[in-house]
Amino acid sequence: MAGFRSLARQVRDPGCDTALRRYSLRKCLERFAPYGHRATWDHLCRRHSFGPEDRELDPGQLVAALDELEEARTVWLAYEEEFAARRRREKHEGLRRPGALDDWHRRVWGGNGVVRCGDPELHPSDPLPEVLRRLIAALERGPGEACPVCAGPRIEWAGPGDRYEPWRGPVCVDCGVGVPRTVLTSGTLARARADRGRRLASAA
Repeated sequence: MAGFRSLARQVRDPGCDTALRRYSLRKCLERFAPYGHRATWDHLCRRHSFGPEDRELDPGQLVAALDELEEARTVWLAYEEEFAARRRREKHEGLRRPGALDDWHRRVWGGNGVVRCGDPELHPSDPLPEVLRRLIAALERGPGEACPVCAGPRIEWAGPGDRYEPWRGPVCVDCGVGVPRTVLTSGTLARARADRGRRLASAA
């Protein structure tokens, strides 16, 4: 199975036909897709002006999309290295009990679904590297009351049947990202859960 780097080389290879280069870019998302596969693809299509089903593309558009994806991957992998090094230090110092942040990291290790968007057509429009830098800053800063990506204050609790499937938990209504619980205060989480309860009760 080809890895991200070998697929990226195919995207850049002028000797490959455009259809293969597009296919290779799409396969890159099986290795790294911050919003989830469909939402990340939709994001790249919008940012670099090609359609989701286009087969004949300007190779420059494909390479530009890959550049954005690669930069975002570099940002995230550097953070993962720092996080792993910190955990090793903590274990060496006797702090072995994993916390909520560790549990979240295990689910998104490698970068897939780091800021999952359950609705593939609702996601941030900013460049992926910038979105990941904002998320990392929030992870390092600690709990807040707004979305770490767009600073939107409207956080909803998503559950079965919501448009944000398959995400479960807090979601930013403004940019669509599933927000890690560790970056939100307990009060914000409680309000989101209570609002969902009221919505369900009013719909019954």
